[in-house]
Amino acid sequence: MIRTALCAVLVLASFACTSANETPFTELGASNSEDAPSLLTWSEQMAVRDQWLAKRHDMLLPMMRRQGIDMWIVVNEEFNDDPLTEYVAPARPYAGRRDVFVFIDAGVAGLRKVAATGYWEETVARFFESPVDPEPPADVLRGLYEEYRPDAIGLGTGGRRGMTRSLAHDSYRFLADAMGPEAERRFVSAEGLIVEYLATRIPEEWDHYEQLVALTEHITRRAFSDQVIEPGATTVGDVRRFMYDALWASGVRTWFQPDLRVQRRGMERVASRGFLAVAPEETVIERGDLVHVDFGISYMGLDSDWQKMAYVLQPGEADAPQGLKDALANTNALQDALMLRASRPGRTVGEVYAETMAEMEEAGITAQVYSHPLGNHGHGLGPSIDFRSSGSTAAAQQVLVEGSYISIELNTLTPVPEWGGQDVFMMQEDPAYLTPEGWRFFRPRQEALYLIG
Repeated sequence: MIRTALCAVLVLASFACTSANETPFTELGASNSEDAPSLLTWSEQMAVRDQWLAKRHDMLLPMMRRQGIDMWIVVNEEFNDDPLTEYVAPARPYAGRRDVFVFIDAGVAGLRKVAATGYWEETVARFFESPVDPEPPADVLRGLYEEYRPDAIGLGTGGRRGMTRSLAHDSYRFLADAMGPEAERRFVSAEGLIVEYLATRIPEEWDHYEQLVALTEHITRRAFSDQVIEPGATTVGDVRRFMYDALWASGVRTWFQPDLRVQRRGMERVASRGFLAVAPEETVIERGDLVHVDFGISYMGLDSDWQKMAYVLQPGEADAPQGLKDALANTNALQDALMLRASRPGRTVGEVYAETMAEMEEAGITAQVYSHPLGNHGHGLGPSIDFRSSGSTAAAQQVLVEGSYISIELNTLTPVPEWGGQDVFMMQEDPAYLTPEGWRFFRPRQEALYLIG
């Protein structure tokens, strides 16, 4: 997604997904040969995510020790869920007034996990010490501090991203009052731990994430088709509403609104923070238009991010003008430079960015790269490869990790002869994962424009 990330949401607390035995999109007109991937039911999702949680908890103690955190506390407030809760505790709705999850480095005894909640819940008790008749959370916290006297108590404060600074002011005051002034002096930012925890992908997620990306592609292809778009009549708002309804029909949701951009011959370019601006909803999609969508789906606590381009055929045309096809080829060349030649595990993002842009300059291609991590959030935590990853900044020194997920998000600007030499943005975004040989897409990339009409 190009624009600033919107607030992350708990997917599982709001929607039940389509049964594996159901056929999504029947009411939306999709043929059987184009059915969306079958997703897990809500109960199935929770069971799988509980398995993931057990594995993540097994990985947590080494992370805490690497980050110098002796105790980590996550506080979930009623109707104000902490974005960490569904990743450190079972992915269930939490309706207690205040639920506190505590992870303690107990030395040779290993990782101790305590849930101080307002009421007992069976699933939470599978992962945490959680008595049927709970003690007041303030008493639990005070007792744990007195027992372990941790030097560094990690909290979701002081971070640079929302997931790393999510502790509310009143939640902080509750912790400080419950644990006392001495403990408060030991409060530190858990940013490093949160980043490592959320940026670490596990192999068990891969198949489900591929299904998520496949559904993202499916809905995009349906939206950019003759069944949805009637040139001269359909508006940008109509397409956006179709995509919202398609999400609802599949039992998933999006982490940001679908955005469409329209380019056409002779149209004045409207910029927004250096990028082509989103088209107003009343914009009518006409023949000869180049249409772009930015779209992402949330499923199983994972997010996708996806951009594709479509061309609306003029009367008598069977394909897009060669100039537009050449523009897409330039963007494919940019993808190849970044993914296949510049990127390898262990390289810094600064090295990757510099090498990619040098290759584009040599090829005479005007390019922008703004790729970012994916996973639990659409704008995830971890190394980004973009224009901020240049020079000797701390961001540029971050190292690529094998198995991580990324959004390969970028564009090229190409003059199109058929449009009188007008510059055209060709934007692409695809989820990918890092192998020893570079990034690989979860789904095949776009090498030909979607054709409408």
